[in-house]
Amino acid sequence: MKLIEAELLTEPGNDTVVRLPPRRFPGVLIQGDSLSIIRSDVAEIVEACAQGDVDEAYEAATLLLAGIDELLDRYESALKVHGIERPYAPRT
Repeated sequence: MKLIEAELLTEPGNDTVVRLPPRRFPGVLIQGDSLSIIRSDVAEIVEACAQGDVDEAYEAATLLLAGIDELLDRYESALKVHGIERPYAPRT
């Protein structure tokens, strides 16, 4: 284990935006239980696709996309507050 100082750009939580040295851009720290939920959501989509249940796959994918959009919104908001440019093109 190595102890380092990190910049917190949001309050600590399940999806904290942090910048680690020497990185130029911050990242999102996702707690393990939240990561496991995301993985389960993806597995649900894969299973629905394997069974040919397009409606179920679409519904699960829509919910997953909404959750990821919330993460990106939080990330982009933190970047804006701290005057940091996005490391990617705007979403369409």
